[in-house]
Amino acid sequence: MNMTYPLKEQKQIDLVKMYLKSKSVRNYLMFTVGISSALRISDILQLRVSSIYDGQKPKEYIDVKEKKTGKRKRFATSPNLQKAIKDFVKFYKPEQDEYVFVSRKGDNKPITRQRAVQILTEALDMCGLAHINFGSHGMRKTFAYHCWKNGTDITFLMRILNHSSPKEVLHYISVEQEELDDIYVNLNL
Repeated sequence: MNMTYPLKEQKQIDLVKMYLKSKSVRNYLMFTVGISSALRISDILQLRVSSIYDGQKPKEYIDVKEKKTGKRKRFATSPNLQKAIKDFVKFYKPEQDEYVFVSRKGDNKPITRQRAVQILTEALDMCGLAHINFGSHGMRKTFAYHCWKNGTDITFLMRILNHSSPKEVLHYISVEQEELDDIYVNLNL
């Protein structure tokens, strides 16, 4: 299995968001949910409209039962995520019981994990980021990497990701020696 990587630069995230938004409101929302929640792709694809929208406005909190762990996860929706939800609802006018990331094939079934990865891979390719193996964990890793980079306590990240050690988190988000060196240089006491 190939190692997947996060988008480590904000400009990379912005490029992918801009591309996806120009192509598909649904796919833009999928990416925004992924980089805003640390949910696994299997959990993102199972979201229903009622999970993210109360019929009047985007929910302030999204609550899911994680497929892999069986644990409940609740997270606050950021302003960017709320805007993406509003845009999605305005464009598609979905029913509350519909899957958010519904496939165009079949009756109210979500897109497959493989299709989601294909969408993301195509977006990165079109943005000149084909060298990054983003895969199915890329959105989750991007969320965690930027939390770490912005100073989030590693123990919170362990809890968010359901990881058992700081070492596991740092490996998961692909922290490299160069980034650790930057900590020393930037402190500059």
